[in-house]
This record gives sequence, C-alpha cells and structure tokens, in this order.
Amino acid sequence: MANNQPSLRGERVLLRPWRDNDADAFAAMNADTRVMEFFPAPLSRDESDAMLLRARALIEERGWGWWCVDIDGESAGFTGLSVPPYDTPFTPCVEVGWRMRPQFWGCGYASEAARLALDYGFDQLRLPEIVSFTTAGNQPSRRVMERIGMQRDLDGDFDHPRIPEGHPLRRHVLYRISRPC
Repeated sequence: MANNQPSLRGERVLLRPWRDNDADAFAAMNADTRVMEFFPAPLSRDESDAMLLRARALIEERGWGWWCVDIDGESAGFTGLSVPPYDTPFTPCVEVGWRMRPQFWGCGYASEAARLALDYGFDQLRLPEIVSFTTAGNQPSRRVMERIGMQRDLDGDFDHPRIPEGHPLRRHVLYRISRPC
C-alpha cells in the first residue's frame, strides 16, 4: 500500500507515492509538447497511464523510484531514481531524473526535489554514484544537474540506444555525482 512507502519532505516540495487522483495531471504533463520537447514524442493517455502504473509498482516493490512531486497538495510532476532498462557504456547505474508541469518551471522545485532524491540514494540506498543524462540541447535539465552538484562527464556522452540513428535528440550528455565522504 502507498501509505507504507517513504515520502521525502523538502522545504517546499514533497516526494510521495502516487495516488489515483494524480493520473490526470500526469497525463496532461506527458501530453504537453513543451514538457516533452526533448523527448521523441508526447505520450498518449494509455502510454502515460502505463508509465504511472510502472512508477507506482516500482515504489511499492522496492520503496523508491519516480515519486510524485507534490507542491501545496498539487501533483506537479515527478522526480526520483531509476535503473535504465537498456545498455549504455555506463550501465548498470542509478539515474536521478525529473519532469515537471510548466506552471512549476523556473521556481527551483526540480532542483529541490532532485536533491531529496540524491540524498535518499546516498543516505538510504548507500549508492556510490548517481548519474543523470539528457539530450545535448536540453539546457534547462542540464542547469538542474549543475545546480544539484553534478559534473559533466565529457567522455561519457553517448547516443541513446532507444532513439533512432539520425534523430536530432539521439546524442546525450552524461552527468555524475559521487556519494559524499
């Protein structure tokens, strides 16, 4: 049950398990072309619902994953930790990531939420390192990575294995952060 799963509280954000009533906001976010600018395509309602089901199941199964970002009782997006399900030169790994609804952009919520996820990964999971990556042109996400203390791995840039050759979003940049001593 979601009530037994951890919630992470920051100064302004709460990372919590998903609720049934989060699905509409989640689907609207995933269908928004502004939000999905750096992804191959927006998600259909069915694709979004399937993603939400996977996120809920992983949190229930292992206690962590993509948490709902709750801001003042509203589902603002997601932030959390995941294990990429494909091979790259740096996998296996744990990735920190985020996606926020546009009305929550530019306020530092993604950075605050990502720091909570990093702290959980280092303090609770005892991970030695966490990575993050995005398409090379996604400057907003790259700024979040830098704000939360991640460093670009210039030798780690890669072509995303799930994006076709020749696609403008295929080239990705890799950022890393190690557990503090």
